Amino acid sequence: MNDENFPVASWLIPTALRDHVHVFYLCVRAADDVADSPDLSEDEKTDLLTHMDEALQGKDTADEVTQYAAAHVESAEKTGVTVEHARHLLQAFRMDVTKQRYRNWSELINYCLYSAAPVGRYLVDLHGCDDSPKKATDALCIALQILNHLQDCKDDYLEINRVYIPEDMLKAQNIDVSALDSVRSSAELRAVLDAVLDRTDELLKHARNGPKLISHRGLRLETAVIVAIAEKLSKKLRRYDPVAERVELNKIQKASCALMGIWRGLVTG
Repeated sequence: MNDENFPVASWLIPTALRDHVHVFYLCVRAADDVADSPDLSEDEKTDLLTHMDEALQGKDTADEVTQYAAAHVESAEKTGVTVEHARHLLQAFRMDVTKQRYRNWSELINYCLYSAAPVGRYLVDLHGCDDSPKKATDALCIALQILNHLQDCKDDYLEINRVYIPEDMLKAQNIDVSALDSVRSSAELRAVLDAVLDRTDELLKHARNGPKLISHRGLRLETAVIVAIAEKLSKKLRRYDPVAERVELNKIQKASCALMGIWRGLVTG
């Protein structure tokens, strides 16, 4: 759940819901931090994440580790939104503890259905919308997650030995994950990155249909803005090399995406 690419509790979300979104974010962010910690062993990570999941199920009392999970349970009781969205995210984080490679695109998408899609599903439920937008929000959240994987591809490999780029796509260019440990992308790695972006852009085509299916005006506009952010970031990742530098949107580009997204959301509303 990337807070840079997926704005949390923005001004487009009703004030009454922002605290609930923030509590949800703190809950899953705490679990993600455990999964990514370089200072904890695999067993320690698994134990902590299990402890958090038990708190989400109401099986454990709140403590320093589970305080945000317990807060989300309280939030869920007030909103009537299931805690299963947060639990699905924790399932992905438990996978991160031991799984460092993805064989193919299908395996990566299956992971993202747990590591990213629940964010959009939570927001749709929180805003009282029906299920009709969820396939499109799944596509959007998965696309955002993969774009973030590309942004962090070198750091993830060097710092935590985790690579989300499918191994069969690397093998098709006769390279392996060690290609990420370079000053800049080789022609072969660039071809792989572009292939990942091609598939991500297909997800974004589906995601662009999502806003018109969202009945809540604020969430519709928020979603349209995020689609615009994802599209702009995908284009920038094609132009610049995430192995050589951090590729991200600047303030002007984000403002442009906000205006574009709001315009699209109003037109389709």
